[in-house]
Amino acid sequence: MSKQTNENSQQYPEQLSDVLLVMDKEKKKIQAVTGVDENGNLKTVDATKKNQSQFMRVDRTGDLFTNFFSNFWRQLKDPTHFSFFKVPANEAVETAKEMQKQVDIPTKEGEAVMAKHEVKEPKEQQQETKKDVETPQTAQATPETQEKNEYRFKAEDVDWKTLEQLGVKRETLEKMGAMDTLLKGYKTNFVMPVSVNLDTVILRSDARLGLQSGANGKAVFMMYGVRHEPNLKTPFFGHEFTKEDRENLLKTGNMGRVVELTNRKTGEKIPSVISIDHLTNEVIAFRQDRIKVPDEIKGVKLTEDQKQDYKNGKAIYLEGLDFKNSTNKNAYLQFNADKKYPEYLFGDKAPKQAQENDPKMFRNKVFSDEQHKQLTEGKTIYVSDFKDGKGQPYKGYVALNKETGKYDFSFRNPNALKNKAQPAEAHKTQVAVNSEGKTNEATKNIRESLKPEQQKPKNTRQQQRQNEPNAQAKSKGVRR
Repeated sequence: MSKQTNENSQQYPEQLSDVLLVMDKEKKKIQAVTGVDENGNLKTVDATKKNQSQFMRVDRTGDLFTNFFSNFWRQLKDPTHFSFFKVPANEAVETAKEMQKQVDIPTKEGEAVMAKHEVKEPKEQQQETKKDVETPQTAQATPETQEKNEYRFKAEDVDWKTLEQLGVKRETLEKMGAMDTLLKGYKTNFVMPVSVNLDTVILRSDARLGLQSGANGKAVFMMYGVRHEPNLKTPFFGHEFTKEDRENLLKTGNMGRVVELTNRKTGEKIPSVISIDHLTNEVIAFRQDRIKVPDEIKGVKLTEDQKQDYKNGKAIYLEGLDFKNSTNKNAYLQFNADKKYPEYLFGDKAPKQAQENDPKMFRNKVFSDEQHKQLTEGKTIYVSDFKDGKGQPYKGYVALNKETGKYDFSFRNPNALKNKAQPAEAHKTQVAVNSEGKTNEATKNIRESLKPEQQKPKNTRQQQRQNEPNAQAKSKGVRR
């Protein structure tokens, strides 16, 4: 046995440690937990004396076990498929037998045993949602106002000694600039490795960190473990995700509408918006009645319709935003339930329904005011900065189809566009030479395709060919 194992045996002696038993809800079989594999699948063995050395043992002390189980739960691919029980290590085998009898032949006595040891879905797992669905919510923060908010916790109230056992040091958090965020009651904006050494099992995970108020008013450390993927297959507080819900959440991180979530304690229906924690893949909800709608964002005043859409979880399009370090002044904006403030959605992050309804957007490209003006005047424009699904650039012609009200596109030939729109002035030469075989005075003898935006010969050689008599005839090999 290694020195580290000896130390952990002393730290978690048999009489002070517990074992996790589990019941697969489909198989109806009680087993002992040994860990979680890298794919999020639960690892178990039969709860027999022969397998005791493989049982996962955990410290039974409140805070440490709560943090452990919360993180353990989050690592599982499908945690709701199981029921978990925490029993003293020295009673694990006998208790497992009693529980199996209850599963096979239910009795009131057996039911009491199961209830006594059952470990419910950790409150920390749903704390973000429960704060919004079941309990009062503190004031939300925005990037502009977060620095002004008062601290909810004091650094000296945090149990740093216990945290060091998980691999989290105060000095590290300070160096990473996370202390202010934590003490103000928000999750870190990054994930970091956290580990729990449980004698025979070492549990490692990447997690966001946070603080919550404990029963005694002290700060309780929280770990928000990274999930393999958002759980959108099972009901979330009574809401079943539609195909469109899942598509929106996976694409933008926001569902884009208000739904009623059910308070599990009271049965109350709570209108809420839903988002995905971008760092951990956790599903997070926020009560609609607690969304604060600003009158102005980055110098742009919101209309009443925009305010209502914003509160309904929809993306709104704003022009002329005062971004200090960006030339792009237009963007979609949408409230994020995890961040509790609006986030900007650019390019392919813009929600599907917003792209379809926005007259200034086509194929994830937001047209400039001048481009949109030309399109609405019935002109064809040449766009050189489209991007495909992999982020690779491509070019083409666009025109507004007056019959359908939608845009038509062609890679090379604007004549393929249904409405045969008149080319915009800046692109007439491009269209004429490349697509129609026509010329203007500046390019009448050029027979090769022009580059985008080219209005005249590109070099001296091409200029000489342009001015050379009978250039056209020579280019075709015609003899005099």
